[in-house]
Amino acid sequence: MPFPIQDYALLDDDECDARIIAAKAKLGTRCVILGHHYQRDEVFKHADFSGDSLKLSRNAAESEAEYIVFCGVHFMAEVADILSRPEQIAILPDLAAGCSMADMANLVKVQKCWEELAQVIDVESQITPVTYINSAADLKAFCGKHDGIVCTSSNAQKILEWSFAQKAKVLFFPDQHLGRNTGYRMGIALEEMVTWDFNQPLGGLSEAQIHNAKMILWNGHCSVHQAFKPGHIDNFLARYPETQVIAHPEACFEVCQKADYIGSTEYILKTVRAAEPNTRWLVATELNLVNRLHEECKGQGKNVHFMSPTLCMCSTMFRTDPQHLAWVLENLVAGEVINQIAVPAEVAGLAKKALDNMLVVS
Repeated sequence: MPFPIQDYALLDDDECDARIIAAKAKLGTRCVILGHHYQRDEVFKHADFSGDSLKLSRNAAESEAEYIVFCGVHFMAEVADILSRPEQIAILPDLAAGCSMADMANLVKVQKCWEELAQVIDVESQITPVTYINSAADLKAFCGKHDGIVCTSSNAQKILEWSFAQKAKVLFFPDQHLGRNTGYRMGIALEEMVTWDFNQPLGGLSEAQIHNAKMILWNGHCSVHQAFKPGHIDNFLARYPETQVIAHPEACFEVCQKADYIGSTEYILKTVRAAEPNTRWLVATELNLVNRLHEECKGQGKNVHFMSPTLCMCSTMFRTDPQHLAWVLENLVAGEVINQIAVPAEVAGLAKKALDNMLVVS
């Protein structure tokens, strides 16, 4: 009989720490804990591997572990399940840890979009569907079914280059900003990148706009990166003009245009870590990552600042706490699997096709 979560809800973090450490020791190599960069420190410190979602899933698949405990959000655990070996079990400590961006594009809406576009153009011969890895498994499967592909924030340009080599147009979802920022850096004009509003007939577009578009961008965004504004950069540079600005491509076009560097979480970490001592950085990405980077680099005289003047963290990522992690691990020690993420075989097969396309291209 599984231990109920209610037994853990009132435990303080110190007791959870001790129980997590003890459970990890008992499980040994049978269990691997993955910690995404945006996780809170109280959980992140227990990770065997840290990084972005795709890197972590590949780390887990290459490990000896029987159990993959993904301290992240739902789509990440799905990717781990798809890419892992059949005998491995993917687990999400809190099933309520979702992703607001991923939720902005669901299969019903995307299929409706595809059908409406088919009324204007021959979608199968003219459009490559591209989904950001921050999406549900069934949307990755949709891309696999229609000769499409998955991208990450690190490889988006390579993926788009591949996509345009296949067909003339791209349907890009769910994050419009990653699509627009990447397309613009590839030389695609803004007027050739139209936004599909899934609440409007024909996405709120005219037939002429669809015919003229190279990229059809889904009207989705990350609530964290949406909070960064060009004025935040202007105000900071007025005080510290020597500052170098680095932004995640999920930030809006206007913020990225003002940034000196644009890249994924891994790129941000690598760039700031490699920078000269006594430099100042303004960073547009999630608060937990920026705070850890600040602590890591301050001994080198580097000043690492969070761009937004207000609190801006991933609230769904924050749901994974030491209490849920202790609960999952102690149940595993007792032989009980809690919160397994198991993608249906048909969906997993098509999603893996789109993921495999990405892995070959990148």
